Amino acid sequence: MTKVLVTGATGFIGLHCIAQLLAQDYEVVGTIRSMSRKDEVVEAMSKAGLSTDKLSLVEADLTKDAGWDDAVNGCEYVLHVASPFIVGMPKHEDELIVPAVGGVERVLQAAIRAGVKKTVLTSSCAAIDKTHDGKTHFTEADWTDAEHPKTPPYNKSKTLAERRAWEICNAQNGDNKMALAVINPAGVVGPVLSDDIGTSNVFIKQIITGEVPGNPKMHLGFVDVRDVASLHLLAMQQDAANGERFIASEREYWFREISEMFREAGFEKAPKRELPNFFVKAMGYINPDLKQLANFVGKEMYTASEKPKKILGWKPRHAGESLVETARYLTDNGLTD
Repeated sequence: MTKVLVTGATGFIGLHCIAQLLAQDYEVVGTIRSMSRKDEVVEAMSKAGLSTDKLSLVEADLTKDAGWDDAVNGCEYVLHVASPFIVGMPKHEDELIVPAVGGVERVLQAAIRAGVKKTVLTSSCAAIDKTHDGKTHFTEADWTDAEHPKTPPYNKSKTLAERRAWEICNAQNGDNKMALAVINPAGVVGPVLSDDIGTSNVFIKQIITGEVPGNPKMHLGFVDVRDVASLHLLAMQQDAANGERFIASEREYWFREISEMFREAGFEKAPKRELPNFFVKAMGYINPDLKQLANFVGKEMYTASEKPKKILGWKPRHAGESLVETARYLTDNGLTD
């Protein structure tokens, strides 16, 4: 039986990856920072209607060396999903960069030592779309400029971590080199399997509950979490993915379009007006939690890619339908309080 290591087992994307692997009869090892969170994963799989007989959980931390060799022992594949994310601005960029880059080094080097066939890394469109050259349409060939002074810490952390992953894999010697494939999701929405509702789902919650006074002039790509997980599995299973990056983004929306969809679906608190760019940027200086969002204001960005569809046969859901489904899911399950 094929054994797969999934890092970040308690996370929004990690849980969906584990669920799909178990549904396809893989043996799964999931890493968690503390065994005190073991029940979260077990309960999430139960919620998904899945047996945990082929699931084991081990303690491993991105910032510590201990545990990674044991975690990856006997695994043919690794899905390295775990990565730090802080809503708002960290006090120092190293709060994101150090665990992101260090985590990649620990996981990939342990995987290489263990003879893993392939690692699929969860990166982000954040490692692609901050080129600072006026570009609006992005592909897998684009890279965020991590050295640019205006690149936000999160984008910088994802870029440096992904570049480090490619460096490690490209530096391998011998015939049995571990392959690497990278998934770069846009805004990830969809049903949750635990208390971790996902960063993009938090924004949906704020829109449908009227927590935001208006719509920032922002244009971003979106994708369903179930499709992000399925793309990880496709990249793991197919040799055509080896050495490739794949953007996971079904389509883009302006926030005003999202609010309009929500109002049409019965979420009357979704705002109608669009906030002036200067107001959102000014709020970013007052409220650190909004500063990262302010970096997107007034910019039109297209990230939806045909590459995973053509190469891997990926068939994502319509992002607009996923957004509305997510709003209903959050409401029906009492996750908007």
